[in-house]
Amino acid sequence: MSISVLILTLNEELNLPRCLASVSWSDDIVVFDSFSSDRTVEIAKAHGARVFQRRFDNERDHRTASLQLPFKYPWVFNPDADEVAASALRDEMLAKTAPGGDTHVAYRVRIRNMFMGRWLRHASLYPTWVVRLFRPEALSFERSANLRYVVGGSEGLLRNDLLHFSFNKGLEAWFEKHNRYSSAEAGETLRALSESRVPLADLFTTDPVRRRRALKELSFRLPCRPTLRFLYMYLFRLGFLDGVAGFHYSRLLSTYEYMISLKVREIRRRHRNLPF
Repeated sequence: MSISVLILTLNEELNLPRCLASVSWSDDIVVFDSFSSDRTVEIAKAHGARVFQRRFDNERDHRTASLQLPFKYPWVFNPDADEVAASALRDEMLAKTAPGGDTHVAYRVRIRNMFMGRWLRHASLYPTWVVRLFRPEALSFERSANLRYVVGGSEGLLRNDLLHFSFNKGLEAWFEKHNRYSSAEAGETLRALSESRVPLADLFTTDPVRRRRALKELSFRLPCRPTLRFLYMYLFRLGFLDGVAGFHYSRLLSTYEYMISLKVREIRRRHRNLPF
C-alpha cells in the first residue's frame, strides 16, 4: 500500500518544485490550488500531480473541502508547499500505514523551522507536533485561523522530522501572510476572552499538544504580549543559542504579536463606533 499526497497551494512556484520532489515516491499527488496567478498549476501538472481548484475563503472551510477530494489511497500525507519530507520520514510513514501496522487514524510529526540557513532548534518552539499524516474521514477542524485539528480516533507520533522553509519566498511574503493571520488571530483573541477559560491543569501536562493550547489561551490574557513573546522565545526558550537567526526570528514573532494586539484594539474601538 502507498500513501496519497495532498498539497494546498496559492502562488507557490518557488516552493512547490522542492516539495514535489520530496514526495515523488507517491503515485497519487493531489494539488488543491486556490487559483494561483503564477506557475504553480503548470509546475504541479508537469510533475504528474492531479490539480483541483477552489477559491480560498477561510482556512477551516478550505481544508475541510480538501478532505473531500478523490484520493487513491486511504492514507493522506499533507505537507505544506514549503515543507520537505526526507527519505527517513517517507520510510517511516510507509511502514506505519502498511497492512498490519498500528491502529492509529492520524500521526503527528515534528516541524524543523529553517531560517537564514539554519535550523531554529530553540526559537521555533521545537518540538511542535502537527498532524500531517491521516485518514481523511477521521479528521475535522476547529477555528478559522491557526486551525485546531480534531482527530476522531487514536493518534501516533512519528520519530523523523519535517523540514519547514517558511521564509523561502522572502520576508515580504512572510509579512503579507502574517498580516492576514494577525487579523484572524485578533478575532480569535476576542472570542477566547469572552467564551473560554484557561485550562490550568493542561499547563502542566506532559501532552505537548494540550500544553501548547493551554499556553495559547493564557497568552490571550497577558499584558505586554509583544515584549513577553520576545523574552519568552529569546531568553526562556534559549533562542539566543540559535545565534543571529534566533534573535531576528524572535523579533519577528514579537512583531506578529504586536500586530495582533493592535488589531484587537482596533476591533474594540470600531465596535464602539470610535475612530482608529
